Amino acid sequence: MNRIKQKLQEDKKILSIYFTAGYPQLNDTVKIIQDLEKNGVDLIEIGLPFSDPLADGPTIQESSTIALKNGMHTELLFEQLKDIRETVSIPLIIMGYFNPVFQYGVEAFCQKCQEIGIDGLILPDLPLDVYQEEYEPIFKKYGLINVFLITPQTSEARVRAIDKASDGFIYMVSSASTTGAKSGFGAEQTQYFNRIASMELNNPQIVGFGISNSETFDQATKNTKGAIIGSAFIKHLTQNGVEQIGDFVNQIR
Repeated sequence: MNRIKQKLQEDKKILSIYFTAGYPQLNDTVKIIQDLEKNGVDLIEIGLPFSDPLADGPTIQESSTIALKNGMHTELLFEQLKDIRETVSIPLIIMGYFNPVFQYGVEAFCQKCQEIGIDGLILPDLPLDVYQEEYEPIFKKYGLINVFLITPQTSEARVRAIDKASDGFIYMVSSASTTGAKSGFGAEQTQYFNRIASMELNNPQIVGFGISNSETFDQATKNTKGAIIGSAFIKHLTQNGVEQIGDFVNQIR
């Protein structure tokens, strides 16, 4: 069974952490993954930096820019991760934009992911219909879960279509803005969380965008399976380097 599915079956709220590969330093990737698992993180999203990250807020954009300047690219990420399963057992997802995957070759990319032990992909700019028409058989061939995003503006019909096409969890974007830490969720987000919960979808939801501390983690996971923290963790890396990862995770839960 795919590690993502196994993790989702556990009776706990999932804490997922996103970071940008190659940031702060080019060769920090593996150490960050290992330390996150060691400190109790349930799932890791490894950001593949891209030069035009439209959905990302300033913190993640800046980390992508620096990672690219450091020399990070797709082939190097695969090289860094080639032995990751010797030391790490939790689910790993690569998150990025479709262009680098397309340039690498979709099947070659998916095959490489299977070889090194990647469990899924999050590609926000890969449309559902294009995925289903052109790429779904390739993802399934290599045992990869494709994670789709929904937002407060996503219609019920589309949410249900995404639920039907999903085979792991649904990435529930908390707001229509770009990524970034927030101090809390307002009435609009709470209403959205409740609306999706009332739909009783087949796939669990994990909330992303705006999770930065234990308060927002608890708010986001009241009616969902888990939450994703990205910008706040990257800010922590910027300020503290890779030596105090445990301090960050411990303040979340």
